[in-house]
Amino acid sequence: MFDIASSELLLVVLVALLVIGPKDLPKALRVVGKWVGKARGVAAHFRSGFDEMVRQSEIEELEKKWKAENERIMREHPADPRADVLGDDAAAPADAPAAATGAQPELPMDPPSTEAAAKA
Repeated sequence: MFDIASSELLLVVLVALLVIGPKDLPKALRVVGKWVGKARGVAAHFRSGFDEMVRQSEIEELEKKWKAENERIMREHPADPRADVLGDDAAAPADAPAAATGAQPELPMDPPSTEAAAKA
């Protein structure tokens, strides 16, 4: 974040040692550490709030796209109004094959057995 070289940091420590003195330097460093911690906490809180706003705007944008796409699909493939009133089978045309309507196909009758023919 801040580009501080080790020589610059050493210079700051030497000036602080001369100005504050060796007796009060640990207290001053503790206070500086607390302030740096608070500043980092505020920065993290700001960053998380900003990230949340970005996420919310992305979600709203996706919802708008999904709604537009859904409207396009509904225009291209309108629902049959009979399907809502009469059920799914009523919406199928009368000449539709049995598999399309869900009905069971008619099977041919079995030929009569030879025993039934012999009794008659």
